[in-house]
Amino acid sequence: MPRPIHFEIHAADPARAKAFYEALFGWSIEQWGENPYWVIRTGEGAGIDGGLVKRMGPAPDAKDPTPVIAWVCTVDVPDLDSYLDKALGLGGTLALAKMPVPGIGWLAYVKDTDTNIFGMMQADPSAT
Repeated sequence: MPRPIHFEIHAADPARAKAFYEALFGWSIEQWGENPYWVIRTGEGAGIDGGLVKRMGPAPDAKDPTPVIAWVCTVDVPDLDSYLDKALGLGGTLALAKMPVPGIGWLAYVKDTDTNIFGMMQADPSAT
C-alpha cells in the first residue's frame, strides 16, 4: 500500500524556517547543492525525511480563519508541553490546543514562523 515517503515545508524565508526547525527538533537541514532547496534529515529509525523550499506566491494570511488545506505532518515528541513552550518561544503560534487522542496520546498543532501548520504528539496510552 502507498505510504508517505517525503514531506516539504514551504517558507517565504527559508533561512528563518531552517533555524526554527533545527532549534525546535534538532533536525539537520542542508542546502542541496546550488539548488534553492534544503534537505531535511529528521533522524534515524522510523519516520521520513523532507525538504524546505522557498514559498511560491504570497504567504497565507495569519488572521484568516481558512481551514487547513494541506496534509498535516505530526512529529513524535517525548514531552508535548515542553515542545509547545519551545515552539512558542521560537516564534511559533498555537493553532490547536493540546488535546487527548484517547488511547493514543496528546496532540497539538502549531504554526511555524511562516504560518505552516504541523502537529506534535506525545504517546500516552492513558490519554482520555
